[in-house]
Amino acid sequence: MSQTVTRTKTTIAVESSQLSNPHRLADKTLIIFDWDGTLMDSIGLIVESMHIAGEAHGFTTTDKAVKNIIGLSLMNGIELLYPQASAEQQLLIQQNYADYYIANSHRTPFFAPIESMLQTLQQQNRQLAVATGKKRKGLDRVLDVSDSHHYFVMTRCADEAGSKPDPQMLTDILQYTEQQISDAVFIGDSIYDIQMANSLGMTSIAVNYGTASSDELAAQQPTYQVDTPQALAELLCA
Repeated sequence: MSQTVTRTKTTIAVESSQLSNPHRLADKTLIIFDWDGTLMDSIGLIVESMHIAGEAHGFTTTDKAVKNIIGLSLMNGIELLYPQASAEQQLLIQQNYADYYIANSHRTPFFAPIESMLQTLQQQNRQLAVATGKKRKGLDRVLDVSDSHHYFVMTRCADEAGSKPDPQMLTDILQYTEQQISDAVFIGDSIYDIQMANSLGMTSIAVNYGTASSDELAAQQPTYQVDTPQALAELLCA
């Protein structure tokens, strides 16, 4: 009898702990994703496009340097990569980058399990959204190419809100969906993504398969951290 009571109390305690956990993913009704390197396998094309755009104007950089600016708005990233370029040259680099990326955007598919994950989350009546460093024109282009507009109740871009880690795009999505910070989780692959979520106290998931290393992301103290797209799908859909 005593043993049975103990088990019951333990079970109740565990259930109570789960219910009071503000980061419990099963309770999240709004799931907000970064785009590049989180949903879409596009980091390689971003790096390639930036090299081609910079070199067209006599500027060089490294793969790592380009990866370090992914997540920022495009112009903020170009200013960091090529501070020696004039304002006019930076605008031309931006245009060359966009032209090359858009022309090759068919080379950037979703990571293998991502689309089935989005379908499952929709079936669970979760609201899905995107907060990205892309410009609106660029995001709309890849949404068209991937035929994925219908998955998302809202998308927010860097030219519509502050560049990450400014949390404005997240607060805009919360306002539009009439959700609270505690209802949402944000998933991203850059340190700016995790900084943005942390600035609001929002639950976050860092993915190690995108632009930043596992150690770089861990240093930002995300709520969760996963190594693969499959692990992300399993975590969110459980």
